[in-house]
Amino acid sequence: MTTHESVIEIGSTGVRLLVAEFTDDRKQNILDRSDMPLAIGRDVFTNGVISQELQNKLIQILNRYKEQLAGWGIEPSQTPCYALSAFRDAKNCDPVMDRIFTQTGFSVHLVDGIEENKLMYLAVSECIKDQPIDFKTDDTVILVVGGSSTEMMMISNGKMAGVHSLRLGTVRIEQQMKNRTSSYDDIQRFIQESINNTKGSLESELDLSDVKQFIAVGPDVTLAALLIGHPISTFLWEINKEDFSEFVKDIQSYSVDECVARFKIPYSEAETLQVSLLIYNMFIHLTKTQTIFVPETNIRNGILLSQVSTKNEELQNEFNMQIIASAKNLLRKYHGDENHAECVRMIAAKIYDSLKTEIALDDYARTLLETAAILHDIGSFIRFDNHNLHSCYIIKNSEIFGLSRKDNNIVSLIAKYHKGTSIPQDEESFTMLPRSDRMTILKLTAILRIADAMDRGHIQQFSDFKIEIRQNTMYIKTMNTKNTVLEKIAMSEKSGMFESVFGYKVILL
Repeated sequence: MTTHESVIEIGSTGVRLLVAEFTDDRKQNILDRSDMPLAIGRDVFTNGVISQELQNKLIQILNRYKEQLAGWGIEPSQTPCYALSAFRDAKNCDPVMDRIFTQTGFSVHLVDGIEENKLMYLAVSECIKDQPIDFKTDDTVILVVGGSSTEMMMISNGKMAGVHSLRLGTVRIEQQMKNRTSSYDDIQRFIQESINNTKGSLESELDLSDVKQFIAVGPDVTLAALLIGHPISTFLWEINKEDFSEFVKDIQSYSVDECVARFKIPYSEAETLQVSLLIYNMFIHLTKTQTIFVPETNIRNGILLSQVSTKNEELQNEFNMQIIASAKNLLRKYHGDENHAECVRMIAAKIYDSLKTEIALDDYARTLLETAAILHDIGSFIRFDNHNLHSCYIIKNSEIFGLSRKDNNIVSLIAKYHKGTSIPQDEESFTMLPRSDRMTILKLTAILRIADAMDRGHIQQFSDFKIEIRQNTMYIKTMNTKNTVLEKIAMSEKSGMFESVFGYKVILL
């Protein structure tokens, strides 16, 4: 049995539609696709808003796609419409989203940079799963250059070492350099300085000079692969590093019209081709790689896969593993106590599983709890006193693979409330959150406080314990006879929220 899935992407340079079907074994067959150019990025970066003229064109395109989807028996309500960073940065994005819904029926979902990384990771993983590329053997960089930003994933030993959404996009650069220079050397210097400003932060997570595997994704680098690369499979190419550098250098002298004529590409793509490939080339030369792998995929494939991934337990486990790996790497960056973090994570997960039916949250909430458990003390890097407040700040302003901004905010608040005698309900900012978010934060914070109390001394003495619930009490039975006075004191101090949220008194035996 096959199912039809569809998605619309509103990007910096165009609006794109993809319709595909998935077989029972999760194989994807493309049924239909469309790509209409629309300079949203240039509009937003120049004026800060999406102009009335562009809004009208966007509505026309979406209504055209609505008719196209009707041919497949697909309604707008069944088609997620994802808007990337250029749309998100527009000051008038909310009224534009409302207008789109009322005039077309499509609901627009704003995608932040880290969510883009997650979706692209899914698309790339699917594209190369049967190919001679393995994240688990060599340090790897996945790079996607877009109109508004450059998305970067760094993987070490199969685990996510760092994710970044860099404000280094082709349209953004074009607007920043507009009317200032058209010199290749000046643009190259501008990009180089932008990369240098972030290189230190990147290399604190992964030494780029050790990277041996470079995966480049995007229509511009795919064009280069078709012209100078060698096919590995139907949707995967490889390009020699030196051949790529020579190609990038050669095309810098072409005019936009020459790019259109030579490469048979739309004018909107030709305008940014040179800058896009220049960004790829500069990042590639920070690594040791001699070969660039280019999978023909995109964020739309990732979105479609994410829509069917909830039924795929193996894929969900892979995502959860990468989220936890990213959190651990962030903790390592701030010199946190990794043994304590892992102990608290393990205890919190065990309590969560024991109360799963009563918690009434989805499986993803467990991953948020584990992430918060790993990072709850990260603020000690700044100062131990009130470190929970510093933890909240660091988490909220960091990029964790797989977490949307909303998820990131939830994790930061769990870390904030894991310590202290005050309750979240006393803060107006907390009460302004949606009820579902408030309950998620309260439940997960209550569990984290219990887990943290059980490793009060940071000595990990409760690696084995049992949980038993009788009447209105949760008994935690430890499997050793070590002195537990310190932990019992901590439990009495930190179990109040748990009792308030779940109705159980907690006793450590």
